[in-house]
Amino acid sequence: MAQRSQDKKSSQIGSTVPRSASLPWDRVVLSVVIPVYNEIATVEKLLRQVREVPLNLDVIVVDDGSTDGTRDLLVDLADELIDQLCIHEKNLGKGAALRSGFEQVKGHVVVIQDADLEYDPQELPVLLEPILSGKADAVYGSRFLGGPHRVLLFWHSVGNRLLTLLSNILTDVNLTDMETCYKMIRADLLRSLPLSTKRFGIEPELTARLAQAGARIYELPISYHGRSYSEGKKIGWTDGVSALGWILKSNLWHPPVPRWTPPLEDPWHTDLSPD
Repeated sequence: MAQRSQDKKSSQIGSTVPRSASLPWDRVVLSVVIPVYNEIATVEKLLRQVREVPLNLDVIVVDDGSTDGTRDLLVDLADELIDQLCIHEKNLGKGAALRSGFEQVKGHVVVIQDADLEYDPQELPVLLEPILSGKADAVYGSRFLGGPHRVLLFWHSVGNRLLTLLSNILTDVNLTDMETCYKMIRADLLRSLPLSTKRFGIEPELTARLAQAGARIYELPISYHGRSYSEGKKIGWTDGVSALGWILKSNLWHPPVPRWTPPLEDPWHTDLSPD
């Protein structure tokens, strides 16, 4: 991980993180995996917002075959804002981009961050707190638990809730927002999960694997600044149908998933800069 990230954040930690000052905020490293496809209008602003988060960060960006100039912009920003930049020569899908990013993770905890400004990176410390306090192995940021959100796309929200309901039925986990971008997972747990989807099926697949591993999942309310299709939103009804198929496949026909047992001592207590 670039030393730049450590130096930049270490002086801020403790000043604006949540109130539980006894937690090891200065020792944990959070890997932020950002899949990007044709987001030239928003990606630089998003990266600067991420860099303002008062945590030790490992920022991993995966350009998934962008054709609008995003790739060139990311290359220009790499030395300033990105710790690790991965390039896909052609568009493979969000799941493939995330799996490429997961392979590069150097932190103790991993979070997914979209590049479209719909999710606020300043809420990442709040999501991290249940993991640091030993209550959770994974934390989901829910758009449906009462946080402020833009009023938009009724049928899209209905579709999300129906997919969440079906996922809950098969996983026996009572989530409110399975399709949320903000999934934060211990890195050691994430490495144990067999993942294979290439596109938006990564959301139900991750959820199914966490449930099958017996991971402790928390949900917390987040704000959500959704955008319309005219503003660049990419996911459509065909992705919903695909997600439905992945919910069934991930829960009914899946590879063996090792049962998760947390280590006796969390890695952030022993190693600030893991390999």
